[in-house]
Amino acid sequence: MPKMKTKSGAAKRFKKTANGFKHKQSFTSHIMTKKSPKRKRQLRGTKQVASSDQPMVRRMLRKVK
Repeated sequence: MPKMKTKSGAAKRFKKTANGFKHKQSFTSHIMTKKSPKRKRQLRGTKQVASSDQPMVRRMLRKVK
């Protein structure tokens, strides 16, 4: 059997942490003028992947166990 390949798009979007996976927050790339300062501030930084989505992310990143 050949080795399982990592989904390259997922490898660019998710990083493994001690408690699961982290990802960049969405809705931050354009049309920022209509978003309130509070909303823009809360979209900054990285977030944890939801526990219900972790099995899917783990499957996409098979090499990263």
